[in-house]
Amino acid sequence: MSINPDLKASIAATRFGLGARPDEIAATRPDPVGYLKAQIRAEGADQPQGQFESSPQALGDLAQLKAGRRDAKVTGEDADPVKQAAKIIRQGAGQEFIARAALASQTEAAFRERWALFWFNHFTVGQKNLQTVVLVGPFEREAIRPHVFGRFENLLVASSSHPAMLVYLDQTQSIGPNSQFASLSRTGLIPALKGLGGLNENLAREIMELHTLGVGSGYTQADVTEFARALTGWSIEGFQERRFGQGGMGSQPGQFTFRQGAHEPGVRHILGKAYPQDGIDQGHAVLTDLAANPATAHHIATKLARHFVADDPPPALVARLEGSFNSTGGQLDKVAETLIDSPEAWAPEQRKFKTPYEFLISSYRAANVTPGLEIAPVMNGLGQKPFSAPSPKGWAEDAQSWASPDGVVKRMDWAEGFSAKVVAADAKPMQIAQNTLGARLTSATAIAIGRAESRTEAFSILLMSPEFQRR
Repeated sequence: MSINPDLKASIAATRFGLGARPDEIAATRPDPVGYLKAQIRAEGADQPQGQFESSPQALGDLAQLKAGRRDAKVTGEDADPVKQAAKIIRQGAGQEFIARAALASQTEAAFRERWALFWFNHFTVGQKNLQTVVLVGPFEREAIRPHVFGRFENLLVASSSHPAMLVYLDQTQSIGPNSQFASLSRTGLIPALKGLGGLNENLAREIMELHTLGVGSGYTQADVTEFARALTGWSIEGFQERRFGQGGMGSQPGQFTFRQGAHEPGVRHILGKAYPQDGIDQGHAVLTDLAANPATAHHIATKLARHFVADDPPPALVARLEGSFNSTGGQLDKVAETLIDSPEAWAPEQRKFKTPYEFLISSYRAANVTPGLEIAPVMNGLGQKPFSAPSPKGWAEDAQSWASPDGVVKRMDWAEGFSAKVVAADAKPMQIAQNTLGARLTSATAIAIGRAESRTEAFSILLMSPEFQRR
């Protein structure tokens, strides 16, 4: 497939990237493929800039607030320190999102950032309580960004064992029915162990269904239950310490730990294979096999093709990505290179409708400005609340979910207000349009921009044009 070099440069910036900044398409034009491949690096994705807490620090601060609430109840104080601090905590999480949006709006490695955002959505953690509120930012920084160009198995283990995922999917509550803790609980001799929860299958199910094998790949409910048993004991140091005591790994409070007393003893049988390992090694052994399972390769390849190219992904592209995943042992840098080298990824047709986040970030990039506090409420209004995916499936990426008449009207309203704020008095709308869309700029949009009654109106027409709304 032969593609006009100007169009290929535009595709590199708008489909593989996050929308063109001034002069980005011109800089990409000499070698679009090389421009994208140069953004792949072993150390992973860039980190948002700012002074942000680690997971242990965030959980430690939250624990202190909860201790303050207990003290307030003892002294009879009316004020609840946790309620008072909840707003501050959520504002802190909001600052993390703003820093991430600022990175996306200004980065010169937009493919690298889009690649990281794909994996964060794949391994979704959402804000469902104060614990996940303080952990979702560290999760992306600690478990996702460093591993996005490494082996998939490492990314899988890092995300599955991170405190944010363990809290989000209730893994810290999972107790093996025949574990030491469960047996002691049934005796009633240790008050702290009374009323223990049972086996929780959330993490095991989502790893199989969403993170690795995918729906319809052949695993059964029995496999999910056995995997959940293998994962018992995976927890966080300092969680429910009064009940369970310290973990056995010497971890610092707020870090991953393994509680042998909560682990279900015995051999596990999953997908026809026996796992005789004991303790933490059992869960790790299952994760290793899931990462290498051919069904996982197909699932990941399909999602990548759907994210980058089309809601109905080209079978040839899926097969090529799947082959790369399998032949390299899940080396994600090689899979990224395969995506860039695939002709289907460079098809001229724009078959992806931007999510609200993609629309806003590409708008900021087109205007060459950096978002601030104002972006969070706009995201809320457009239906994509920051760090708050509605389920472990993550945010939808198909046009049907975002291209509703109401959604388009809200984008139009925002585009008009945004244009009024960012368009300079001496701006040249046609030049901005050419810099932003390159060869994608259609004659119909160019005519509409040229006929606009003001620079502000011209820029809002650009933002709402079909070729800007799609990628």
